[in-house]
Amino acid sequence: MTESVRRFTTESARVRDKNKTETEDSREHTLECPECESETLVSDSEHGETVCDDCGLVVEENEIDHGPEWRAFNSSEKNQKSRVGAPTTNMMHDKGLSTNIGWQNKDAYGRSLSSRQREKMQRLRTWNERFRTRDSKERNLKQALGEIDRMASALGLPENVRETASVIYRRALNDDLLPGRSIEGVATSSLYAAARMADTPRSLDEITSVSRVEKDEIARTYRYVVRELKLEIKPADPEQYVPRFASELGLSDEPERRARQLLKNAKEQSVHSGKSPVGLAAAAVYAASLLTNEKVTQNEVSDVANISEVTIRNRYHELLEAEEQAQVP
Repeated sequence: MTESVRRFTTESARVRDKNKTETEDSREHTLECPECESETLVSDSEHGETVCDDCGLVVEENEIDHGPEWRAFNSSEKNQKSRVGAPTTNMMHDKGLSTNIGWQNKDAYGRSLSSRQREKMQRLRTWNERFRTRDSKERNLKQALGEIDRMASALGLPENVRETASVIYRRALNDDLLPGRSIEGVATSSLYAAARMADTPRSLDEITSVSRVEKDEIARTYRYVVRELKLEIKPADPEQYVPRFASELGLSDEPERRARQLLKNAKEQSVHSGKSPVGLAAAAVYAASLLTNEKVTQNEVSDVANISEVTIRNRYHELLEAEEQAQVP
């Protein structure tokens, strides 16, 4: 070993020992309260301070919080808010794990691409789209999830319903329930089932109005999917339709509460048995509007609920009779 190498090694060891000593001294200093010399220091992450647990002296403040800026209350939220990539979702056929090439023909600086570069990017988009759907099963799934998203948007259904519908369709696809049935029919049935499971039901007529298949096929496929997948779906409650109908008719809270009371009385008298929940809800809203002097016509209620005026009149009389019987001691 030469003299220069020996000198360098000795100097490096000396610097390392000095840094180690300074670190230990600093640690010993921070672990002891300068006021009462207590070693029970508590780190308050909420305020970014280190406080003495005995005398209450703030030993350090304005500490850097190395944790995330968000809070999570369960493991699902924690995974969704993770910073290691976009959260996966069942609403996309590849669960959102693939990449997309933007449609804007601009570079990173916002400058427009030349015609040759635009042609190249278009070819890349085409091949990227082909690689995203490698087989017929993925193409099937992509088409169905697109249909579910389109219909859910038209019906104003929330994201949790779309996610549930996507899971139901994936299960139907994995269990080979699609042979002999159309993709649109199974997708529509999955959305109808998901809306009922999430307590935000839509009537079969409303579902049919945004679907590309007939009402009879939707009903038949829905019963088949529910039976084969053993989905637990409760009968639709008429009260679940009341807030939406009242909102679309511009009614206040009082008619809505009155309509709920009419439906509760009808359940106690078993009037709702065998009746359409949509018809009962529409009749209850109509009756409540008359009882609270916020009158709406049967035609307006019929347009909102998408049922006939005859049904509203029949259910209206039945609800009033149930109300009278409930008031009899």
